[in-house]
Amino acid sequence: MNERLPKQKQMLHAFRKSIPVMAGYIVLSTGFGILLREKGYGVFWAFAMSLFIYAGSLQFVGVSLLTYSASLLSAFMTSVMVNARHLFYSISMLEKYRNAGVYKPYSIFALTDETYSLLSDNQIPEGCDPAFYRFMVSLLNQSYLIFGSVLGSLLGSALPFSSEGIEFSMTALFAASLTEQWISSEDHLPALCGLFSSLISLLVFGKDNFLIPEMILITCILALTGRRERT
Repeated sequence: MNERLPKQKQMLHAFRKSIPVMAGYIVLSTGFGILLREKGYGVFWAFAMSLFIYAGSLQFVGVSLLTYSASLLSAFMTSVMVNARHLFYSISMLEKYRNAGVYKPYSIFALTDETYSLLSDNQIPEGCDPAFYRFMVSLLNQSYLIFGSVLGSLLGSALPFSSEGIEFSMTALFAASLTEQWISSEDHLPALCGLFSSLISLLVFGKDNFLIPEMILITCILALTGRRERT
């Protein structure tokens, strides 16, 4: 059995793993903080939304929900629709988190798209406790989002900014995550599956209704290919 590294060194490994997300999250969340400030919500709101909601795309949607005083039912249904994809890809992490102990609740809460892209390859540095390592990657990623959101709110109150085009930062982050995963992994099936499933669902169901069918199609394809590999 390999000897466990000190917690500080395990944290350093987790930080190195999280650097691609850090670069994207700080830019993304700074834009979110600026946008939120422009709509009249200050630094407390930026901090609280990044701490408790912690879902990049939903946070941007949440700005509109707050601005137009959406009903609780409308906010609930929108949240379910926007984050429904988490139900599908999180299934593949069940075994990894099963014995995570005290780290399990937060690790489940903090499993965003970008964190999943880093941890789904199951590459744990030698000498690291898998549960602690995944916990630290998740915690670091959220800390970047909180920092950027607060920074953006403060900048938005001190400097004049135009928020036009800020919402595209989420798309840019997804593209960067896909590129990093493509480069680091030899198995390109998940990426290709996601790409073609998105295109097919977009053509069939349209831009307003393609997300859920896309997730179902991806899940079915990966489930079938995974079963074949096991047999």
